[in-house]
Amino acid sequence: MRTVDEHLAQALAAVQQLPPFQQHLLDAHGCALCEDVEAGLDLPSFDNSSMDGYAVRRQDVETASEGSPVVLPVSGDLPAGGVEALALAPGMALRIMTGAPIPHGADAVVPVEWTDGGVAKVSITRAPGERDYIRRRGEDVRTGQLLVRAGTRLDARQIGLLASVGRDVVWVRPRPRVVVLSTGSELREPGQPLGVGAIYDSNSFTLAAAAREAGAIAYRVVGVPDDEREFVRVLEDQLIRADLVVTSGGVSVGAYDVVKAVLSRLGTVEFSTVAMQPGKPQGFGVVGEDATPIFTLPGNPVSAYVSFQVFVRPVLRKMLGLAPHVAPTVTATATGGWTSPEGKRQYTRVHYSVGEDGRAHVAPVGGPGSHLVAGLAGANALAIVPEDVTQVAEGATLDVMLLDAEDAGGQSSG
Repeated sequence: MRTVDEHLAQALAAVQQLPPFQQHLLDAHGCALCEDVEAGLDLPSFDNSSMDGYAVRRQDVETASEGSPVVLPVSGDLPAGGVEALALAPGMALRIMTGAPIPHGADAVVPVEWTDGGVAKVSITRAPGERDYIRRRGEDVRTGQLLVRAGTRLDARQIGLLASVGRDVVWVRPRPRVVVLSTGSELREPGQPLGVGAIYDSNSFTLAAAAREAGAIAYRVVGVPDDEREFVRVLEDQLIRADLVVTSGGVSVGAYDVVKAVLSRLGTVEFSTVAMQPGKPQGFGVVGEDATPIFTLPGNPVSAYVSFQVFVRPVLRKMLGLAPHVAPTVTATATGGWTSPEGKRQYTRVHYSVGEDGRAHVAPVGGPGSHLVAGLAGANALAIVPEDVTQVAEGATLDVMLLDAEDAGGQSSG
């Protein structure tokens, strides 16, 4: 029996980062940047107004007050996006809109709220300060400034920044293409008649959704029956579009465990028992001419999901160029006790919460069975019980893997 860490290390060592390619900006969302991006222009690229109002010379309105307003003729309008270059003459005002360029000669903007909103002439009741309501050129970003470092996982904020400086394409690592296969002659598609002895295929939905959450492109293949020839045919057909294959079911010691039977003959996939609960039967290796990595996960739904989080997600992060590969953990206090098998690392479904005192707590959700999907759906974290612990006492401190935490993305490993 191998340890969790040994099995994960073998998988991480066998996969490489996907090669970078140029991607249009919005399509690069969620991908790891493979270049340092510097600004090719200033932001703002010109002085512009931050308010709707009137561009003025401060010396013309410095005496303005509620009791003694200053009245100036309005010599024109400056809309945002206007191309006409206007200059402001002494003793005049120009009506200006938010984002419009500041005319030559103006050194302040009077918000429309400080005026009567006049068109031909305007009555100003309050004097602005120096450069009030003017967004100065380059106050946000200077030309040549480093904007986003290589390795950053691009989210909406970075996408917006890159668009602001005119970048339409960037070099990123692509999303891994993950093919998910569930095996079992008992499986039926949701929405179809169930029949005697049949169950709905939930694993392929769970794993495909988990792959998408990890940043991959997921292809779900309708349940494959317990037939070796059919499994081989489907697998070979799917390899053309796969950077990674994930199967569930058929990896134990049963008479109809076709995944293990077929892949064992290849000699490129190793099946192991891993010292963990749930998820003891595991397999990993490569298949096909391109040596595509493949994970063979257990068929019980909780075991399959936990195995994905512990083994597959770190591999996908490496393929995406993200580091650290393993999921970050937090510590929390157990609000109740439970048992754990000796010699196995247990991943207990728990609900994680932070109290008013700022302390984090976890409580078990549902029973320990690896078929209990309602408990899995109600959990938002996995409490990690070490191999040498057989009894988790109330008040014990545990490492916890958060399942609902926003993936901040981290930095690239190169």
